[in-house]
Amino acid sequence: MPKNRAALLCPYCHSELITKYGKRKIKRTIVQVYKCQTCSKYFSDKKLKYKSYAIKTILNALSCYNLGYTLEQAKKQLAKRLHQTVPCSTLCSWVTQYKDTCTYHRLREQAKQLYSPDFIIFSKKFYHEQVYNFQVHKAKLGLLFEDTEFSKHKKFLPVKEYLEKVPTENFPHHIFGPKESCPEDQKTENRASQLKICLLPAIKLSKNNLANKLAELALQLAKNNKERHEKVQRFMLVNDSTTVAVEVPVYLTHDDIGYFKERNFALNFENYRTPLTGHIDILQIRNNSIHILDYKPEAEKEKKAVKQLTVYALALASRTKLPLSCFKCAWFDEKNYYEFFPLHCVYTKKANQNI
Repeated sequence: MPKNRAALLCPYCHSELITKYGKRKIKRTIVQVYKCQTCSKYFSDKKLKYKSYAIKTILNALSCYNLGYTLEQAKKQLAKRLHQTVPCSTLCSWVTQYKDTCTYHRLREQAKQLYSPDFIIFSKKFYHEQVYNFQVHKAKLGLLFEDTEFSKHKKFLPVKEYLEKVPTENFPHHIFGPKESCPEDQKTENRASQLKICLLPAIKLSKNNLANKLAELALQLAKNNKERHEKVQRFMLVNDSTTVAVEVPVYLTHDDIGYFKERNFALNFENYRTPLTGHIDILQIRNNSIHILDYKPEAEKEKKAVKQLTVYALALASRTKLPLSCFKCAWFDEKNYYEFFPLHCVYTKKANQNI
């Protein structure tokens, strides 16, 4: 069977009953051929059609360039990592072809003045029961919080301060660790993704978003299903103009919940041990809002995302002291994007800047 979800369906009849049928060399790359057991037709990765280079080569080249390397430096990086020599003219054509999807090119020249390619992204692994690779794009942190004619993002500076605090000793990483030492009667679930709470009905908006296209490209880099999250997060962090951080740890305390309840928020977290913890997949700053995104394979079938993302928004709002009305949440895959306002899930009165 194919190794990632993008190759699981027959492009002719959409059947999942497919098998590998050898490999074929096309110019500079080798493609896997599949046979559909339902319609008996053969196919390979459609994204490689009419391309002299593998899609993974193209995507690695884009990421290399958007990290700040020149075309000549990107050429050398590809030769070193992938053992392929790609002309600079070809690299330039790829950058032009994908510029509408990989929108980081808008910030690239400014970002190069702030950080070199090797230091533009900060990365640190945290052992919070599982291993989480917290990553922050330092150049975007410096650029996206500046006010411009169309965007007023300086009010979100507490988000920048929070992200800078996460990798320090002042951040309570111990609350994310194993809970084996807790008394038996206190071992209730406190991970946001597992909570069974009641919220007000969410007004879910289904729309097309650039995240879908970025995810579709990034999934071509995943060798297996386990790598999907990691590849989508990294590709968006490097190539998207609005993603500032991935795998961001957040927590919601008993006092935070009390603060919201005093202001008539509809929260029923009494049966859960606090602090409630979680990790935001993707954090974006755009269109005068803070966007909390969660990559969910088969997003159309997802039923728990609203609860999980609402807790994330409450937690980050509490940590940054920003109004919940500043936040939008969404879950997505390569085909679907579902967005909602977390405020509507926990508050019935008209939202205002003090909530």
